[in-house]
Amino acid sequence: MRYFIVFLVFTVVSCARPIYNPSAPGFNLYDSHPDAVKIADQVMEAMGGRSAWDQTRHFAWTFFGRRHLVWDKQTGQVRIDSPKDSMLYLLNVHTEEGKVMQRGNEITNPDSLKTYLKRGKNMWINDSYWLVMPFKLKDSGVTLDYLREEALPSGQNADVLELTFEQVGVTPDNKYQIWIDQKDHLIKQWAFFVKADDEKPRSIWPWDNYQTYGKILLSANRSDKKGPSDVKVFDSLPDEVYHSWNVPDWISL
Repeated sequence: MRYFIVFLVFTVVSCARPIYNPSAPGFNLYDSHPDAVKIADQVMEAMGGRSAWDQTRHFAWTFFGRRHLVWDKQTGQVRIDSPKDSMLYLLNVHTEEGKVMQRGNEITNPDSLKTYLKRGKNMWINDSYWLVMPFKLKDSGVTLDYLREEALPSGQNADVLELTFEQVGVTPDNKYQIWIDQKDHLIKQWAFFVKADDEKPRSIWPWDNYQTYGKILLSANRSDKKGPSDVKVFDSLPDEVYHSWNVPDWISL
């Protein structure tokens, strides 16, 4: 009987479908906690799965009510409309090439243009992280650690992971902690630390109100009214969205 039980357990484990979620080149697997890596894969699966994420191409959203972004994940083309300061950025975040308009005038000075294109890329890095962070847990330069089990404000048990960074992003000295619901494997809360050696976070925010966009889940219009809103996902968009100054009502395309 004992051997039968052992065989049965082995059969169940060996037949379990592995989660497809390869690490990005440069992900620090060596120093990451195995349990944290496993949980990151569960998050990807809960959000719709790696294949669905890879197939999702165009995102549009508003960030903190201040600016509107459209992003082609496949090509790296980004459009950022910032009404507050009358700025419009049309750039490729991979090549850092593009054009910028300020108060209706195109910026042509090479040095000024380079500065503004860098600013636009930094906006995209920050704003897109607030939208798609759960899909980036095994990105280049990331180290994942497992910290503890802790109850969420709802009372549901969660696993707390920590993300630290090396030579990536705009502020690699930052770190984040994320609370992952043990029941549905979705991130429900995150904390921001200015420095990786800080003991206390500067802020803790909810990551809630998940909805299906295309083939994936995203968290937007959160309960604290911060972060991304007006989110849309598109299979295709006309090239003019990323290259033309005049695209009326882009957010309702």
